[in-house]
Amino acid sequence: MSRQTVRSLDSKRVTAELFTLTYGSLVAAIVKDFETDVEINDQLGKIGFNIGLRIVEDYLARGNPGRCADFKETAAAIVKGFKLFLGITPTISKFSAAGDEFSLILDTNPLTDFVDLPPKHSNLLYSNVLAGAIRGALHNVSR
Repeated sequence: MSRQTVRSLDSKRVTAELFTLTYGSLVAAIVKDFETDVEINDQLGKIGFNIGLRIVEDYLARGNPGRCADFKETAAAIVKGFKLFLGITPTISKFSAAGDEFSLILDTNPLTDFVDLPPKHSNLLYSNVLAGAIRGALHNVSR
């Protein structure tokens, strides 16, 4: 393996780990600023949406994937985005009979590597930023 390839792999790992650490700090700050888990979840979703609006441009520039012909191709593109930006590969499952919804299963979630949620925040959707990012990215490409 060339030095450049090793450096590239290391920088992706560092970037994902740095995001994980800074995300934990961000969530801690939001928890201090808002009173209920519903408000916190809403803020995390909005942050994710804004991230999604921006990273989709990077995703399209890197791979120039073209338009998705159907919803299964859209699901596959989302999986590629997770691999590209977080270094994980979700599993696609449970396509509905109508073909208009599916599930993404994360075997590992890098956002939860360094976190313990307090019991008083049992309704906190800690990874809500991921759902928001998907919504933001899809919103940006569906215009």
